[in-house]
Amino acid sequence: MPDVLDASPYDALLLLSFGGPEGPDDVVPFLENVTRGRGIPKERLKEVGQHYFLFGGVSPINDQNRALLDALRKDFAEHGLDLPVYWGNRNWAPYLTDTLREMVGDGRRRILVLATSAYASYSGCRQYRENLADALAALESEGLELPKIDKLRHYFNHPGFVEPMVDGVVRSLAELPAEVRDGAHIAFCTHSIPTSAADGSGPVEEHGDGGAYVRQHLDVARLIADAVRERTGVDHPWQLVYQSRSGAPHIPWLEPDICDHLEERQAAGVPAVVMAPIGFVSDHMEVLYDLDTEATAKAEELGLPVRRSATVGADPRFAAAVRDLVLERAGDERGQEVTPCALGTLGASHNLCPVGCCPARAPRPAAAGADSPYA
Repeated sequence: MPDVLDASPYDALLLLSFGGPEGPDDVVPFLENVTRGRGIPKERLKEVGQHYFLFGGVSPINDQNRALLDALRKDFAEHGLDLPVYWGNRNWAPYLTDTLREMVGDGRRRILVLATSAYASYSGCRQYRENLADALAALESEGLELPKIDKLRHYFNHPGFVEPMVDGVVRSLAELPAEVRDGAHIAFCTHSIPTSAADGSGPVEEHGDGGAYVRQHLDVARLIADAVRERTGVDHPWQLVYQSRSGAPHIPWLEPDICDHLEERQAAGVPAVVMAPIGFVSDHMEVLYDLDTEATAKAEELGLPVRRSATVGADPRFAAAVRDLVLERAGDERGQEVTPCALGTLGASHNLCPVGCCPARAPRPAAAGADSPYA
């Protein structure tokens, strides 16, 4: 990166996230936003919402995004990067369209987007781009001048994302009883998605079954496992596993599920497990319920010692990684020669999502890609 921290041509960064309810009365309306167009009855949404009601109807994701905003602004200020940071959500306040309207009113015309999803997939990338296109269409209908929007590349293998997770796994191993620590298995956890969606995240002929989604997770898991071995001197066995499955049971999703995996590991004589949620940026509801509540209860039932390692959250190294990604993309936009920072075997991801990337079942316009209607 150059000595002068120049973010031009960009004049703002937008933190784009999923959103979550902040009280019991928000839960069903939030779930209605998430499932809009699927015809799911309100009674069913109330059943699904029980996960949130266990935590007072509050998802931790919004507070975690506020912490990340603070970390980004602090890092940018300390390093002389003059770039304001805004925040918008797909499914709850502050809503994306409202935030973009605010940004346009503030005179922002070249916007970079940081999505709180590190990997390639429809739900982790293209759906965010579709929401951006919807928001731009809304502003266009209001007669507002539209900004040009670009999305930061996938950051799954950036050191600032990987290294905090290495520390988390090492800490979790140290918390296990000494007599089971060295034999502990590491279950690297991520969100299950339909196998068709995984295959569509990148050509199977290029990435293998599961497309880029599975391959990227496997590369991160290997990076962490290798770093843990170097730090501890112990070569812990590991596997990529999945959680948070939803949808019709006849549709194939990525497996094994974490609870099934814990049963298998206990039956195989594994003395302990560390669950490492590498697919998630922060400790939001799917981490708190599916791992800390459901999977931990399954482990207790099995008599299997488990620990859950931390996600990256607002770690200063992640904030520094975002700064690095901003400067990298800005330099590339200015036509400078930039060397992207990436660990592992896959290299840096593309800056511009290609046409047909992570397709939806029903094609919809998506911004910030080669097929964007808002170039």
